[in-house]
Amino acid sequence: MATQILLIEDDVQMRENVAELLTLQGFQVETATNGREGISQALVHSPDLILCDIMMPEVSGYQVLEVVRSNRLISKVPFIFLTAKSDPTDLRRGMELGADDYLTKPFTLQNLLNTIESQLK
Repeated sequence: MATQILLIEDDVQMRENVAELLTLQGFQVETATNGREGISQALVHSPDLILCDIMMPEVSGYQVLEVVRSNRLISKVPFIFLTAKSDPTDLRRGMELGADDYLTKPFTLQNLLNTIESQLK
């Protein structure tokens, strides 16, 4: 059975491109257009891994991570931030909240795949 990835990204182009690339690599990809939708999908589908942007309207990626880590059903799901926020304080905040990894945009497909693979082990 294919690894199920939840991609939470408000930028349409980025969301569609990453979802297509991961699907072509054999992953089953569910997408969410914002943090609120992402939280709902994570609770319903219990993915194998979550990829999440930080800067989103309504509910930020940081808030999504806090909800995920506080819910016993999905608290152990590997969580990777995909973000344009490259400041070390942003990275530190994400890691302190419990993110498993942090990729800054733009990233290569190989870098994304390597990060996903290392988190699924």
